[in-house]
Amino acid sequence: MEIMSKAKGKIEVSDDRLLEIPEGLFGFEEYTKFALVDSDYEPFIWLQSTENANLAFLIVDPFLICSTYETDIDDSSLAKIGITKPEDIIIMTIVTVPHDGSAITANFQGPLVINKKNRKCMQVILNDNRWSTKVNIIEALNSKGAE
Repeated sequence: MEIMSKAKGKIEVSDDRLLEIPEGLFGFEEYTKFALVDSDYEPFIWLQSTENANLAFLIVDPFLICSTYETDIDDSSLAKIGITKPEDIIIMTIVTVPHDGSAITANFQGPLVINKKNRKCMQVILNDNRWSTKVNIIEALNSKGAE
């Protein structure tokens, strides 16, 4: 499928990189079709709307940043996107890169849950006060390296 992307202009995306987010992301509920697009900076990936070329989110695997990260998501929520087994889940977090040069952060409190079998996705809010919407990625990596 050919899409317009914010970061790379017109690109070709294979079907296995397309995601459906039936309820949308918080604040962007009207957009439900997205594509995973490799960024120039691994391990980050673009979550690019296929409906609005100007809507894209940088995402990352939170377990690369924090080895103790945990998500406790109830089965009824996971069932909304067809997840029945833990091995079908991919967890990602949205990254914020502020324009003012302040810390690059990841939203550990509102992760994305992807069903790798049917490519449906949802954003959840964790009820765990250990996690924040603004986890400083550099500090977390430095702490992880010190473990």
